[in-house]
Amino acid sequence: MRRDARRGQGGGARRSAECRPAPAPAPAASVPSRPVRPVPFPPGPSPTPPGRGSPLLRGAPAAHGARKMEDYGRFLALLASALLVGFMSVILSLVWVFHYREGLSWDGSLGEFNWHPVLIITGFVFIQGIAIIVYRLPWTWKCSKVLMKFIHAGLNTIAMILAIVSMVAVFEFHNAKNIPNMYSLHSWIGLTAVIFYSLQLFLGFAVFLLPFAPVHLRIALMPIHVYSGLTIFATVIATALMGITEKLIFALKNPAYSASPPEATLVNCLGLLLVIFGSLILWMASRPHWKRPPAENAKILRPIAATPEGTEVESTMTNSNADKSDLRGNTEAARKQNIKFDEAGQRSTM
Repeated sequence: MRRDARRGQGGGARRSAECRPAPAPAPAASVPSRPVRPVPFPPGPSPTPPGRGSPLLRGAPAAHGARKMEDYGRFLALLASALLVGFMSVILSLVWVFHYREGLSWDGSLGEFNWHPVLIITGFVFIQGIAIIVYRLPWTWKCSKVLMKFIHAGLNTIAMILAIVSMVAVFEFHNAKNIPNMYSLHSWIGLTAVIFYSLQLFLGFAVFLLPFAPVHLRIALMPIHVYSGLTIFATVIATALMGITEKLIFALKNPAYSASPPEATLVNCLGLLLVIFGSLILWMASRPHWKRPPAENAKILRPIAATPEGTEVESTMTNSNADKSDLRGNTEAARKQNIKFDEAGQRSTM
């Protein structure tokens, strides 16, 4: 009986073991994955995650779109108007001296004096105005800033040469006719404008064109350079208006200027064109949204030393929201500092 009981117990144990479900297989060992380093976003007001509208995916079209000018059509209309008005001013000055005066010559006669209004309007007004807005022409933004600096300086140099030749012409005419020099307000302000324009041109060459001036000096002098350039341009136009009015008062005797002869009407229209041209140039030069954008390939200055450890720290810091905001603030500060240097002539003024 004991044997039968043991057999029964053994058989029951075997049957219970056979009915027991098989143990679940052990899970496979997980392979440790390498941490994914976040992709640093380009500098800007706020980083954009890489998606459909991300600059990282758009590539070249994003860079092209950043160079689009705001109110492009209005700028073109004003530019075309300024060029048309300036060209008409030069034409009217030539009509004045050839039709109503004695033309152009260099023999001490009235023809030599006539070089003075023609060269002042052509160089000191028209060419100087184009030199002021040459940085704002949107199709030149793809050109190197150094090239645009040379164009800006070259146009101003041409204007300066023409202004000096016009001054020589009027002084030689006065000396040939025994007319006193430098007695009118027109001559005082005109000579002052030429002197300050010469200083402006020299400082522009020495500080902004040649690569010897330190960056902090360029930053300090840039607002003065821009303000003095616009002031000299407005002063030249005012002086030209005084000069043509003075010339009509002295030259028109019968009929007098007060009788409004055709010559007086023509020269008055010339003065109106000079005012319109100056207003258009000053308006285009003073609009901040028409300013040449910073170079898009400019390197962002790092707020801390540019070491590999610093780069690794920046990538690690993006794991938390608080560190993201700190990094964004540092990048924004560096971007503003780089743009500040850029506007001072450090990138490749007005």
